[in-house]
Amino acid sequence: MSLRFNAVNNLAGNEETEVPVTAKITGIFGENVFTLKTARELLSDEAFKSLKTSIKGGKKIDRVMANQIASGLRQWAESKGVTHYTHWFQPLTGTTAEKHDSFFTIKSDGTAIEEFDGGALIQQEPDASSFPSGGLRATFEARGYTAWDPSSPAFIMEIGHGKTLCIPTVFVSYTGELLDYKGPLLKALEALNKSAVEVCNYFDKNVTKVTATLGWEQEYFVIDEGLFNARPDLVMSGRTVFGHPPAKGQQLEDHYFGSIPERVYAFMRDFEGEAYKVGIPLRTRHNEVAPAQFECAPIFEEVSVAVDHNTLLMDIMNRVARRHGLRVLLHEKPFAGINGSGKHNNWSMATDTGVNLLAPGKTPKTNLMFLTFFVNTIKAVHDYSDLLRACIASAGNDFRLGANEAPPAIISVFVGQYLSKVLEDVETRVGNKFDEQDEAILKLDLHRSIPELLLDNTDRNRTSPFAFTGNKFEFRAVGSAANCASAMTVLNTILAETLKSFKKDVDALIEKGEKKEIAIMHVIREYVVSSKKVLFEKDGYSGEWADEAEKRGLPNIKTTPLALDAMISQKAQALYTSTGVLSHSEIEARHEIELEKYIKVVQIESRMMGELATANILPAAIKYQNVLTENVKGLKEVGLPESAYSKQLQVLNKISEHISKVSDLVEQMIEARKAVNQIENTRDKAIAYCDDVKGKYFDNIRYHVDKLELLVDDEEWSLPKYREILFLR
Repeated sequence: MSLRFNAVNNLAGNEETEVPVTAKITGIFGENVFTLKTARELLSDEAFKSLKTSIKGGKKIDRVMANQIASGLRQWAESKGVTHYTHWFQPLTGTTAEKHDSFFTIKSDGTAIEEFDGGALIQQEPDASSFPSGGLRATFEARGYTAWDPSSPAFIMEIGHGKTLCIPTVFVSYTGELLDYKGPLLKALEALNKSAVEVCNYFDKNVTKVTATLGWEQEYFVIDEGLFNARPDLVMSGRTVFGHPPAKGQQLEDHYFGSIPERVYAFMRDFEGEAYKVGIPLRTRHNEVAPAQFECAPIFEEVSVAVDHNTLLMDIMNRVARRHGLRVLLHEKPFAGINGSGKHNNWSMATDTGVNLLAPGKTPKTNLMFLTFFVNTIKAVHDYSDLLRACIASAGNDFRLGANEAPPAIISVFVGQYLSKVLEDVETRVGNKFDEQDEAILKLDLHRSIPELLLDNTDRNRTSPFAFTGNKFEFRAVGSAANCASAMTVLNTILAETLKSFKKDVDALIEKGEKKEIAIMHVIREYVVSSKKVLFEKDGYSGEWADEAEKRGLPNIKTTPLALDAMISQKAQALYTSTGVLSHSEIEARHEIELEKYIKVVQIESRMMGELATANILPAAIKYQNVLTENVKGLKEVGLPESAYSKQLQVLNKISEHISKVSDLVEQMIEARKAVNQIENTRDKAIAYCDDVKGKYFDNIRYHVDKLELLVDDEEWSLPKYREILFLR
């Protein structure tokens, strides 16, 4: 019996994995996190103050204080049964990395002790040669460093019966270049803080810090592990390269927000419990639109911590799913014909005085501050839309963007009818200028223009890649498997630069004698006028929008290799250099890494298509072809008229045609891949893989294989079908 039918038969015997019952989430939340409260109990006043200052103000911790903090960390970890620690980091592979070391050591006199000092806390030296570096490091140059990031708390990771102390870190090369997602993000957040505080001080001199916040929504599929293992394409690439849509997909819309299946519900409760222990503040769980698709979302956190928590959660979900005989699929488009998965990034900014900078206020003054940051964000998206497109580019997301559940590859901003009217009023208020007689700032009372229930009155345009949703912007185009740091680094960097320009423009008018409020309104109007073409309030899925976007001059870059060009443009180089987020060599390296990643993903998928077609699809089709041939021959031999077997002949002809097409196309794809592999330039190679391998052959081969799935005897088809993968649990 094939793996497919074994898996289907075994489903009936699956028992729900027992999940510990938790009376209250607060009873376990953060129990495996080294919080400031825990630190207060274990550290001296001096060490605690040093740690708190580092977390809140970004100040460096000296080695003496680091020794005390390390001692407190070890004491806490050992009290929970921990024997090993690791510097936990996020290399440019897209996953997390860790190298475990024990507290155990032997002194020179042979005494065995448990030890963890400040040096081990602050810095480690993992092998850097096998991580993506984009040419920054040669294979023989192995040295790299992980450096402690105090802004993200240490935590204990439980795997089975083992526990490991995890210390969040950044990852750099021996020569100092950043080799991870976290380092640039921290620099981008600091750049935003500096620029935003300077602009905030126009309105409130008490603001000394601005923190970007993030609430991500993680979409994912959950399927049975036996069915997963019977699909080599899912195992190797995370998506099904073949598979005919089932008779029933999502067209009845009966899965969305429906009752959560019991087996999946047990899995959810289990991974949520693990998440709560390490401080991930999950709040929401529900069925998503597609069958077997689900979503979870947390309470908002500071961006750097939220990024760590999302990355950690993806790892937790994958591990916990196996306990339940399930598998989690984070690929953006694991199944054709139904919704794919995104990771909506809900982003805002808050001051240390307690103000959400993207929430309209109740007075003209607070609303002018809101309007300032609101318009600057739109201007940033307009000016750097190509970079935003690049930061969400991946082979997986190319399948999703522009489909019926995801925004198009055209970057636009949705703000809703009320704020659209406000922006129109700003643009057209008094001819072409504001003056003191107009008392513009006193009259521009947004509170009268925007209803109290702005959150509800501003609809959520699911077709917009970047939508304002009441007190935040939702970057909907981010892929489900992505590290949030990519999108957050770009978004916070472009706003930091835009705010810097805004302050320069306002100060120039003030120096010419304009009142501060009038100067601010002048610049806001200029920004509204110069960036309004990026605003779009209608259906982003429509073909009319693509035509309209082209007229407006908005780019519509549908493939990753071309989208990535924006990373190394002169504009991008100037942006990153100005803000100090990335150096020229780091930018070039990241571009190279993303291209190489794209090449490898398409290459793997191409190989899987060839392997499955040759070893699974064609043998099954030929076997059934032989059955039909014998049937026709037998009917002929007994003297029946051709009308008695004409239908069999029709099916036989169709099967033979599809077999021939699959065989020929696979051979051609293999030859095309061999030719592309000879290309040395990485960008040219990526484009060739996109156009000459994926573009020419993937859909064509799939079409004929999926037709064979409908024609070949179900008993002969070895790959689990969509109806089984998506609906059987």
